Amino acid sequence: LYLIHAFDKADHLQTRMDNRPEHVAYLKSFGEKLHAAGPTLDAAENMNGSLVVLDLADLAEAEAFAANDPYAKAGLFEKVIIQPWKKVLP
Repeated sequence: LYLIHAFDKADHLQTRMDNRPEHVAYLKSFGEKLHAAGPTLDAAENMNGSLVVLDLADLAEAEAFAANDPYAKAGLFEKVIIQPWKKVLP
């Protein structure tokens, strides 16, 4: 499993909203490889990033996922962290 944690650029909420349908469709295209996905929120509960957990073959595949995300292509992200992740619970 790979965890992809992306942080939005400041003042880019409209970019997120404009590209959200394509982003959601992209996530859904991974079918059962997708374990979890959703936006991160600030203190006022405004979306400010994304967290995705995917079952992928290797780091290269995770990097390709992140690079091809419609949000990334639209220039939404300030920073993206990709790490291997081990599910323990539940």
